[in-house]
Amino acid sequence: MTPKRPKGAGAFPKPVESPAPKPPDSAALYAALDLGTNSCRMLIAQPKGSQFHVVDSFSKSVQLGAGLESTGKLSRASMGRTIQALRICQQKLKRHKVKRMRLVATEACRRAGNGAGFMKQIQRETGLKLDIIKPEEEARLAVISCAPLVSTKTEQLLVVDIGGGSTELVWIDLSAVPMRERPKAIMRLHAGFHTQDSPFAAAKVVDWISVPLGVATLRDQFNDVEDDSARFALMSWYFEEHLSEFAPYKDEQTRQGFQIVGTSGTVTTVAASHLGLKRYDRNKVDGLRMTSDQIDKVIHTYLKLGPTGRRRDPRIGQDRQALIMSGSAILQALLRCWPTDQLSVADRGLREGLLYAQMSADGVLEDGVY
Repeated sequence: MTPKRPKGAGAFPKPVESPAPKPPDSAALYAALDLGTNSCRMLIAQPKGSQFHVVDSFSKSVQLGAGLESTGKLSRASMGRTIQALRICQQKLKRHKVKRMRLVATEACRRAGNGAGFMKQIQRETGLKLDIIKPEEEARLAVISCAPLVSTKTEQLLVVDIGGGSTELVWIDLSAVPMRERPKAIMRLHAGFHTQDSPFAAAKVVDWISVPLGVATLRDQFNDVEDDSARFALMSWYFEEHLSEFAPYKDEQTRQGFQIVGTSGTVTTVAASHLGLKRYDRNKVDGLRMTSDQIDKVIHTYLKLGPTGRRRDPRIGQDRQALIMSGSAILQALLRCWPTDQLSVADRGLREGLLYAQMSADGVLEDGVY
């Protein structure tokens, strides 16, 4: 006797349809573009709780500051590379129909004799309007981008942003702010370092400085020194000399309750080397705490590798092998100067700061512990 076929057997199963991802509402999107001495980088994001969700991004090495130290001007070739990168950014902004955006240029365009003219050329050829921001705003944006990484136990905070053409340092006193409010107090600095009358306890900016030396400009200062180790030592000493007028540097500081946060490609590359990552992983790097001994060990490894070995290292690469040593020289000088044996690594910076500032000003971020 032939067994009865169960009802529905042999029939094609009805496909389970997963809904297509809902495209983000263009009205809720924000964009931030950072045109630096080395790179052109952009983020497009939408607010999500007290943070934001990245919808699209762009990053390209354009070496805008190439030759700037010797000529005082942006070269035709570097401007051409930058225009090409900005055209891609413009296409992304148009495709996502972004209305709220802040597009800025930093040290290379501040210093170049033809920087202002280049901004007009960019607007003429791409339709994008970039602002050359002042060092104080650049420093402020770097600080607020790092707010989520600040410990509630931190009373004295130093944020260091090592760029291509300059390095910004901001010292903040949080001791008068209740512990749980400290990250939010830093976010409120988007309105300015000189805090207006407010019902909230304020983060006090003790001092800030913009040193006109970044990974590219410091490297160019010592290009004529052939010995790798000697060049590194000279760069580190030279950078430290430029910190002598930074107020907190002059006085003995307490080690307890002090936190230093570093944001830059140098810091994240050193972190990736320390972790032995074969492929870069932001989730493992952002927020990592490294001891000064661990950082020194990585830097000594870079020196042992030499230029050829650094080019072959997948975490550094051919384009950055010289820049990583000038950046490491800055990093080592900073760790010599301040009372800490730890550095918090931030894979975030100007773009994130620009987004937080826009969203905070519009009141679209939820109030919460960052």
